[in-house]
Amino acid sequence: MAARKRGVLILCLLVAASLLAVGIPVWLIQPFRHQTPRDLELSYFLRRWSPVGVSILAGFTLLWVIRLWRGSPGILRRSALVLALALSLFTAWFANQNHFEWMFRPPVKAGFSTPAEASFLKDEDRVLGVEINGEAAAYPIRALAYHHLVHDQVGGVDVVVTY
Repeated sequence: MAARKRGVLILCLLVAASLLAVGIPVWLIQPFRHQTPRDLELSYFLRRWSPVGVSILAGFTLLWVIRLWRGSPGILRRSALVLALALSLFTAWFANQNHFEWMFRPPVKAGFSTPAEASFLKDEDRVLGVEINGEAAAYPIRALAYHHLVHDQVGGVDVVVTY
């Protein structure tokens, strides 16, 4: 029985390590949230190594699930093993995605307002302004900070506005 408990503990640690490896960068790097240099360093380290590391952890998780499967009669215990494996495989897939692109995706079709319609802006809001060929456009920094860039046309010229 002690060997089984040790096996379950190892399985839980493998899954927890996988979840932490992909979860920490998601938690630390969020739009409009303060990040320290240490937060960024840790997040980039985990993003760099998690695709390989979490895939290796998923392989070990599969081995432990197979090992524990034989001694786990009953649907509840086996369901727990399947859940642990599913979480591990999900984190391995997620570690190979660029979720930052999901969070900071530029708008496909940006909505634009005239100054009279821009009631969502406050007097203290900053904007990035562009003037080309006598036509002017202003882009709220608050929106640019989230999306990072906007494709637009000002004065008949295609522009990419970024912040």
